Amino acid sequence: MNDKGINGMHEAIELEHKFMKPEAQLTLSEGARIEGYASLFGQRDRGGDTVLPGAYAGALARLEAAGGRVRMLWQHDATQPIGVWDEVVEDARGLRVKGRLLQDVARAREAAVLIAAGALDGLSIGYRTLRAESDPRGGRRLVELDLWEVSLVTFPMLTVARVAAKAAAAPDPGLAQIAGLFRQAHADLARRRGAIAQRKP
Repeated sequence: MNDKGINGMHEAIELEHKFMKPEAQLTLSEGARIEGYASLFGQRDRGGDTVLPGAYAGALARLEAAGGRVRMLWQHDATQPIGVWDEVVEDARGLRVKGRLLQDVARAREAAVLIAAGALDGLSIGYRTLRAESDPRGGRRLVELDLWEVSLVTFPMLTVARVAAKAAAAPDPGLAQIAGLFRQAHADLARRRGAIAQRKP
């Protein structure tokens, strides 16, 4: 599903957001290092969009030439960078990311605890569509995207995978309690969606 809106990066730039749960699962290790796929090719999302192979190549080449980088944000909030993507590459499967949560940033420490607890389990890309084709099934086939950021998010919309925690630093008790509340809210939401789906003819 796409969620359009100004991302706070620049008033004149309107970004789209595409939520993702990568099949390979984003992994958290050493309490701070994260790695996985932020986007998979050929996966039709709930908005009907499908990202085609090669869609990110141009954006990544332009960033490299300009000495720029894809940002790691918290919930698409440009005022809350929480880490650094050391590697963002397009391969045969999709967009692979590898980076570090910055442990001197309070929100990054919270993110690590929430990921480890299973309360935060998704990625979402912030991008502009440069070129797209109509899909005969409805929606779009995204041919070329201008990639700005990859965020850690609470509610990614695709159901293909989840963030998996390999290891994490010992959680703060208060943050662990918050993580438990998020986990319970996530489970309640899933049950409600299931009940709604069963009522549909």
